[in-house]
Amino acid sequence: MSGLYPIKFKPIFHEKIWGGNRMRTILNKDYGDLPNCGESWELSGVEGNISVVSNGFLEGNDLNELIEIYMGDLVGEKVYEKFGNEFPLLIKFIDAQDDLSIQVHPNDKLSKERHNAYGKTEMWYVAGAEEGALINSGFNQEVNREKYLEYLNAGKLTDLLHYDEANVGDVFFIPAGRVHAIGKGSLVAEIQQTSDVTYRIFDYNRKDDKGNERELHTDLALDAIDFSYSSEYKTSYNTEINVTKELVSCPYFTTNIIEFDKELDKDYNAVDSFVIYMTLEGSFDIKTEGGTETAEMGDTILIPATLESVQLKPRSERVKILEVYIK
Repeated sequence: MSGLYPIKFKPIFHEKIWGGNRMRTILNKDYGDLPNCGESWELSGVEGNISVVSNGFLEGNDLNELIEIYMGDLVGEKVYEKFGNEFPLLIKFIDAQDDLSIQVHPNDKLSKERHNAYGKTEMWYVAGAEEGALINSGFNQEVNREKYLEYLNAGKLTDLLHYDEANVGDVFFIPAGRVHAIGKGSLVAEIQQTSDVTYRIFDYNRKDDKGNERELHTDLALDAIDFSYSSEYKTSYNTEINVTKELVSCPYFTTNIIEFDKELDKDYNAVDSFVIYMTLEGSFDIKTEGGTETAEMGDTILIPATLESVQLKPRSERVKILEVYIK
C-alpha cells in the first residue's frame, strides 16, 4: 500500500474584473481581501498555479511533487504513461458577477503548434444562477468565416450566438473550437484540460480600473473556431438518488453526478485513474481502509488511483457531488 488517502488542496483564488463574492457566500471559501474573486482553482498543475496539499501527512507538498513521488499510484498507470509528471485536468469554480468575455480555445493540434501546450476542451456544471443569467455556447444559426467576420467587425457578434438561460444543474460540454461565454449571475464548476490558453474574441468594450481595454485575440481565434451549428448545446441527463449518472464522457475526462442520502460503496477497480469529487450540496464522509476524510460544501477532493474501494457516507440530509476521472 502506498499510504495514500483522500487529498484536499488549498484553493488558488484569482481576482477577475467580472468576479463576485459567491465563493464566500455559497461555497464557504475564504479568499481574503480580494475585491472580486472570479475563480477558485481547486486542483491545478498549471505552472505558477500548482495546488498545495492542505490535509494529512502530505500537507505542504504540491501536486507536482506528489506525482513525482507516487506516479501511477496517484494518477493511474495509464494516465501517468500518457502525461508523466503533468496533471492532466484543471478543476475550477467560476463566479461571474458580470459577463465573461466571448472566447474560444484552440484544440490540441493548434495549441501544440502555437503554444507547445494542450488544447482546452471543458465542461460546465451550473452550481448557482441568478434569475435571467445566460450561458453562451455555440452559434444560433449556420455561420461561415465571412459571416462571422462581418458581424464581429460590425460589433454585432452577439446576434450570432446561442444563449441558454442558466439554471442550477445545467450542463454544457464545450469542445475546443466552440465559441462560448459565461453570463453574469452564473456560478459554475468547470472541468477542463490542463491548459491556460484562451483566445478572447469580444469583451463588450470593457475597461479596467486604469481605463484600458483587455487584449483581444481576434486573428488567433479565427483559425481556432469551429463554425458548425447545432440546435441544442445543453447536455440532457437525468438523475436518480443513490445512483451514479454520467454527464459527459470524452477522451479528456468523464464526469458523473451522484446524489445520495445513504451510504454508497464505490468500487474503482476498473478505473485506472485518479478520481475527483466536487461537493455541490451537503457534506459527507469518505471512508477508506486508512481512515475517514470529511468533505464540506464547496470542497474538492482527489482520490488517488490506489484507493480502489471507498465508502461515501452523507453527513447532511442529501449530498450532491461531481465525480471526475479519465477513462
